Amino acid sequence: MTASRVEAVFDVEASRSLDEGQRERLLGRVGPVITAVAQDARGQARNRELALRRLAEKIAAGLATPRRRRPTRPTRASRERRLEEKRRAGERKRTRRPPRGEY
Repeated sequence: MTASRVEAVFDVEASRSLDEGQRERLLGRVGPVITAVAQDARGQARNRELALRRLAEKIAAGLATPRRRRPTRPTRASRERRLEEKRRAGERKRTRRPPRGEY
């Protein structure tokens, strides 16, 4: 551990800058306290900048809402390929059967 190490802490539950929806989203995703540590640079001021930037990135990632998935449908060509393959598989199985004899 270096003497210029900086740890930035954000208390989600005590924050007044977040509305209730944002608070719930952060609590569910990252927990009640978010921390970021920096000890990359030699100076404490630079480490403070790095830690605050990392903390902001963590908060932004926790608040980001994933885009809704738009359900896709198979293309006509892919449906036709699938059905053709099923027909070929059925025909292959039919040719493997023993011949039907007259009783």
